[in-house]
Amino acid sequence: MTDEDINTSDIPPLSDAFFSNAHLRMPNAPMNVSVQVDPETYAWFQSQGDSAEQQMSIALKIYAEANKARFSNDG
Repeated sequence: MTDEDINTSDIPPLSDAFFSNAHLRMPNAPMNVSVQVDPETYAWFQSQGDSAEQQMSIALKIYAEANKARFSNDG
């Protein structure tokens, strides 16, 4: 599929007001940490393709975000 094949007729153009209120948000720089992972779990992440460590980092971030409210209320 090329860009020309994509129908964008129902998407309104972004206005100057949108860009005047926009803020650049950069992700925090990742930290290098050492974590013990059982061989089966690591093998599963490796079987998903390249960058097993990056995929594990993403999985941990998703888990933390999903549980942020629960853990922040625990005292």
